[in-house]
Amino acid sequence: MIRNIVLFSLKEGTPPERIDAIVRAMQAISFEGCRRWELVRDLRFREGNLPYAFVSEFEDEAAYRGYDTHEEHNRIRRELLAPIVLKIERFQYEVS
Repeated sequence: MIRNIVLFSLKEGTPPERIDAIVRAMQAISFEGCRRWELVRDLRFREGNLPYAFVSEFEDEAAYRGYDTHEEHNRIRRELLAPIVLKIERFQYEVS
């Protein structure tokens, strides 16, 4: 199984409705081989953490790559996320 973690922060003044729109758009897509995904907010236990995380799990690398290249997913990235993101970090790893 592949776990994908995307940590990000938003530009100052971004309304919460913008994140809600991203969640709704992602919920409308069915990704083959995606076991779960969630968008969560950091609990702020440590200073310097990025405030948002998108965590998803895929059956295998092929399923992850299908998600990563999915046309609608990339439209969401380009049109909904990119205009409001200040910083983004990505990390994938294999879960045994």
